Amino acid sequence: MSDHKFKIGSTVFLQRTIYNRDAEHGPYEITKQLPERGGEFQYQIRNLHEPHERVARENELSTE
Repeated sequence: MSDHKFKIGSTVFLQRTIYNRDAEHGPYEITKQLPERGGEFQYQIRNLHEPHERVARENELSTE
């Protein structure tokens, strides 16, 4: 098993998909590393302009 690509506190950008099309644009902060699911790590992320946190798969996140 490999390690998480992103660390807690990292700034990331959420790739738009049909499942998160209502998500805020702009940077998100990694607030929690979640276990692997379906062969891929997941993360809890937060955008300052949303009142809630989201869960995103590692392949939905980038640093740019």
